[in-house]
Amino acid sequence: MLIREATAADWPHIWPFWHRIVAAAETYAWDPDTTEDAARTLWMNPAKRVYVAQDDDGTVIGSAYLTANYSGPAARIANAGFMVDPDQAGRGIGRALAEHILTEAKAHGYRAMVFNAVVETNPAVQLWTSLGFTILGTVPDAFDHPQHGRVGLHIMHKTL
Repeated sequence: MLIREATAADWPHIWPFWHRIVAAAETYAWDPDTTEDAARTLWMNPAKRVYVAQDDDGTVIGSAYLTANYSGPAARIANAGFMVDPDQAGRGIGRALAEHILTEAKAHGYRAMVFNAVVETNPAVQLWTSLGFTILGTVPDAFDHPQHGRVGLHIMHKTL
C-alpha cells in the first residue's frame, strides 16, 4: 500500500466511500445528506493536508486529512479525519493512515492531536487507544446512532 498526498484528481475516488460512510450516520457527526460539493469542501479544504492510501493496483482505498484543530496560540494542536473504503476493512489501512498522519503531524510541528467527536460505538476507538490516545471526556447522548440510539461523543487526545 502507498500513502501519498492527495490531488484534486483523487476526489472522484474518495467520494464514493466518503458518501457511503457519512450517509450511514454511524461514525461521523456530519450531515448524512451532505452533497458532493459540500463534501469536497469539507474534506479537500486547502487548509488541510489530505492523503490517500492506494492499493498496489493504484485504487484509492482510504483517505485522511491533517489540519490545525485551533488557531492562534493553540495552532500547534492538530486534528485529523480518516476514512477507509468499507469494502477494504480489516486490512490495516486505518492503522497505516493513522501512523502516517501522526508522523506527518509531528514533522509539521504539531505538539498534540485532538479528536473532537469520536462516536463512542465507533470501532476506531480501539485503534486510537492502541496508538496512545486517551479519552479526555465524553459528551453524553450527543449522537443519534441509527442502531444504538443516543450515544456519547468522545474527545480524545495524544501528545506527539
